[in-house]
Amino acid sequence: MHKLTTKWFVIPALACLSGIVYAEDNSSNEQPLVEITWQEPESYTDVRPSNESRKRFRERVFSELDDYFNKLAEGLPAGQTLSITVTDVDLAGQVWPTFGTGAQDIRIIESMYIPRMTFSYQLKHGEQVMKSAEVSLKEMSFMNNASRFRRNEPFAYEKFMIKRWFSQEFDNSVAKS
Repeated sequence: MHKLTTKWFVIPALACLSGIVYAEDNSSNEQPLVEITWQEPESYTDVRPSNESRKRFRERVFSELDDYFNKLAEGLPAGQTLSITVTDVDLAGQVWPTFGTGAQDIRIIESMYIPRMTFSYQLKHGEQVMKSAEVSLKEMSFMNNASRFRRNEPFAYEKFMIKRWFSQEFDNSVAKS
């Protein structure tokens, strides 16, 4: 019985230690490939949550999209970085209120509520600007096209739209994911 009790204390302790080692191993001093500025996010068309605080939802959206832009940018040639300033986001779907005790709002995804995003970017090699543009994305057929994408992934429609733009803008060989 004593050995069983010891295992229950040792296994969680080892799991904690491995988590600490993992966190230390993943820390690096490298700069991210994409630097994103979310300009005046309070004025964006639609980054509304259905069941969490606005601040937490906005942070989750921005974190997911930051990570996705960086994942796509891994295919850029060595030494190139991307600076993006996002000026508007309109997530796929529309948040509608529900009524009743304890009712939460719900995001309805229908083809008429398309995802949109506007931003400007600069692709740099060191300090030299290689390419720059003002971009206005919208995915009119998002419900059809994204079905081939990972629909269960958070913000799949927006990520599909971004991937499509990235592939067209920076060559198909660059967009890996």
